[in-house]
Amino acid sequence: MTQAQIDALARRLATGERRALAQAITLAESTRPDHRAATRMLLQSIGQTQLGAIRIGLSGTPGVGKSTFIEAFGMMLVEQGLKVAVLAVDPTSARSGGSILGDKTRMERLARSTNAFIRPSPSQMELGGVGRRTREAIRLVEAAGFDVVLVETVGVGQSEVMVAEMTDIFVLLLAPAGGDELQGVKRGIMEIADLVVVNKADGALKPVAEGTRADYAGALRLMRQRKRDPEGFPAALTASALTSDGLADIWDRIRTLDAWRRESGWFARHRAEQAVRWMRNAIERGAVEQFYAHPGVAKRLPELEAQVATGTLPPEDAADHVLALLRDGE
Repeated sequence: MTQAQIDALARRLATGERRALAQAITLAESTRPDHRAATRMLLQSIGQTQLGAIRIGLSGTPGVGKSTFIEAFGMMLVEQGLKVAVLAVDPTSARSGGSILGDKTRMERLARSTNAFIRPSPSQMELGGVGRRTREAIRLVEAAGFDVVLVETVGVGQSEVMVAEMTDIFVLLLAPAGGDELQGVKRGIMEIADLVVVNKADGALKPVAEGTRADYAGALRLMRQRKRDPEGFPAALTASALTSDGLADIWDRIRTLDAWRRESGWFARHRAEQAVRWMRNAIERGAVEQFYAHPGVAKRLPELEAQVATGTLPPEDAADHVLALLRDGE
């Protein structure tokens, strides 16, 4: 794409044109070198405009009702006049490389809203279930004028750390459960959660959900004391995506925490840290790609892999041989 075409796309994006946004994200997700160059030009063209959106990361165990929760939460925000973007990172098919679940089919009401944009993106086998170009997608939906960006991850694990690094507020969704299940939640996940929301707090499960909330509230007090956050955070809440109970309270808590962080200077520092991490991630990814594209590595690697597979060469020694090719400039 020429600079003129990139500038035209940026202008269409700034008006909130959905087709332009979809085109821009598709461009960002492409692995073609010319598309990568065009994406960098586009990001430079949009600059630092529209950086005020609230970026909310959301994750939880499979079956907790993430998609149902996001749809109900998103619809509530849309009804308040806000523009909501959902970047739902789907597991990647090993055969086709495409998304398996297809979130637009799981959020039909929200997908039909003119003030909502849902983009299911394949995780592309990335560690942690976060799409390889999720950072770029976040920037693009912000440039299109969306007020709230919800980033849904594949599941529980490394994804929590990764999504917390690229969003402003991290919400962990959990299902009602007994006290024994509390022991299965990793301490590291609890330490990065700003809000722990026990979903499905309706019907016969409502008392169980309230008990679970109390357990997690106690655990949060014991595990972490954040000096940078106001009183009452991190918080444990209950909600029902089916009845919408608790959703307004969750949004009020998010806005309270977001406002406090912006006023305290934490928001600006966090965004600066995000930019640095983005740079380092790009460096690491580029270094790996250049490593495997190195002529010496490409030539010797199959032979060394065969020796490692047969046990004639230890893996560490083989790695040293390959790295020596780079050091020696072969």
